[in-house]
Amino acid sequence: MSTAVSSAPLSPGKNEKVLFWASFCTLIAAGIGFSVRGVILEDWGNQFGFTQAELGTITGGGLVGFGLAIIFFSFFADRFGYGKLMAVAFVLHAASAVVTFAATPVYGAYGKEGAFWCLNAGMWLFALGNGTCEAVINPLTATLFPRQKTHWLNILHAGWPLGLILGVMITLGFDQVGGTIRWEYKLGVFLIPVLAYGGLMAGRPFPQSEAKSAGVPLTGMMKEVGMFGFTLGAALIGLALANLLPSVFGLPAWIGWIAAAGVWLAFGISTNFAPGHWVLAFLYVLHALVGYVELGTDSWITNITKQVLKSGTNAQLAFIWTNVLMFTLRFFAGPIVHKINPIGLLFGSACLGTLGLYLLGQDFTNSVWPWVMAVTIYGIGKTFYWPTLLGVVSERFPKGGALALGLSGGIGMIGAGLLGGPGIGYKQDYYAVKNLQQTSAGEATYERYVARNAKGELEKTGFPLVTDVLPTTAPAVAGLDNAKLKVFDDYSAGFGADGKRKPDAKTTLESDLEVLNSQEAAGKPVEPKLKENLTKLQEWWVKDGMPNYEADKPNLAAARMYGAKTALLATAAVPATLAVGFLLLLLYFAATGGYSQVHLDDKRPAGH
Repeated sequence: MSTAVSSAPLSPGKNEKVLFWASFCTLIAAGIGFSVRGVILEDWGNQFGFTQAELGTITGGGLVGFGLAIIFFSFFADRFGYGKLMAVAFVLHAASAVVTFAATPVYGAYGKEGAFWCLNAGMWLFALGNGTCEAVINPLTATLFPRQKTHWLNILHAGWPLGLILGVMITLGFDQVGGTIRWEYKLGVFLIPVLAYGGLMAGRPFPQSEAKSAGVPLTGMMKEVGMFGFTLGAALIGLALANLLPSVFGLPAWIGWIAAAGVWLAFGISTNFAPGHWVLAFLYVLHALVGYVELGTDSWITNITKQVLKSGTNAQLAFIWTNVLMFTLRFFAGPIVHKINPIGLLFGSACLGTLGLYLLGQDFTNSVWPWVMAVTIYGIGKTFYWPTLLGVVSERFPKGGALALGLSGGIGMIGAGLLGGPGIGYKQDYYAVKNLQQTSAGEATYERYVARNAKGELEKTGFPLVTDVLPTTAPAVAGLDNAKLKVFDDYSAGFGADGKRKPDAKTTLESDLEVLNSQEAAGKPVEPKLKENLTKLQEWWVKDGMPNYEADKPNLAAARMYGAKTALLATAAVPATLAVGFLLLLLYFAATGGYSQVHLDDKRPAGH
């Protein structure tokens, strides 16, 4: 057993407990921030006159920035120490609040464009702060509890669902107070756990990782990861940069791929192109799939639940329920792992996740209690994926230090942001369009609501990466225009229980146009292109949308339901693939002496 482990106390001391619960607070802050931001988008749209597309741009970099930060700072965690990186994270979180809250005064001075950049930069600073924390807290927890890494990593990551729950409850609580509560107060609550972790960690001694205590240099950690493991990370970094550079900085996508290739080459030269171990590379592939199915599905599940149950309240309650389930169960990972080992837990989780998504895709779950039953099965299945997989990486490859763990988490996060969310969105578009095109009436509805570019051409999108490689299997498709659907949904919400339209009902489009007109009347600059687009949308609604509302209503409802449910059914293939992968690992470890935790001074098992 290594010196770091052999010298660790049987029960954690005060310093270890304080550092752990401070780490727990970082995930609460992340969860609250992401949850509340999703709710206050409407406030930002109303106050600053943003369209839905602009709001999507503001929130789009969250998971990707999160993942890139984890990978970047993981290279420095063992070199500079956990305490210094946590100070960086605290500054990033605080700066994100300052920059975001500046949107209102900046809007008064510089208009909508200034507010947009404040909110966009604030989102990125928040994501980078979260990623910096994640680069530290996982290896820190593994160091604090070297004998029960998987158990304590699961407890640590119970902070994320708790933050999501608190975010929803905070916004609901402010709504119950009544009156107009400014969005700054709602979002500002995330600073409470930020101040908590900053205060708890300030001035405290941080331990060194098992790898650093054993004298393993950064190049040694990199060799443990090896080219097998880092190639997937470099590919996802390239994909992330290729997507971000054109949209954020206006640079060509190929620069991102060149940069990623340069990073990959530098990694190879530094390690003499050491291959690493295939098991670690395989775990990274599995973590990319975990990010896809867990965070990718989570980004859509509330929206899909709202469509299926026809109730925003029930969708929020289902969201709270699954996160309460996740929060509670993660405290019991230790006893389960003791019985069946981490790989067995992951295999069982993947089986339940597959069953849950399969059930969610069936017609009989279109009412409240069957849906809740299926969501519960899915929720139990996804509970242990992320932290248990991190536990396996830490237990089997301790020589990789913070780098091995950071790459695993970063790959999962980027996989979710670039493949999971967009991929599930593509599947909804694909199946909804397929449903509409089955009948002439549906085809007419599709022609009215299909997404088109400024030239009037069909605006086709594909499944990220897959469409480029397999264009016939996953063809690019012109989905339904979300801006048009938003007008349709707002108009539908304006009808009362008696079937009559409320006299004061307004669509978001009408409100957006009123905002622009008031800005013009006040002498404030208005972006001409924005007004042109909104005016064209209003003209479309008056000419084509509203006159055909009753004819399109059943077609759109059926198509959107079919698209959402079938997308979940298709996504069940991902946890099914995970189940196969974990089963292969079970068989591998069974054939090589069984699963056991590795320490740096141990003689490596034959299967390592």
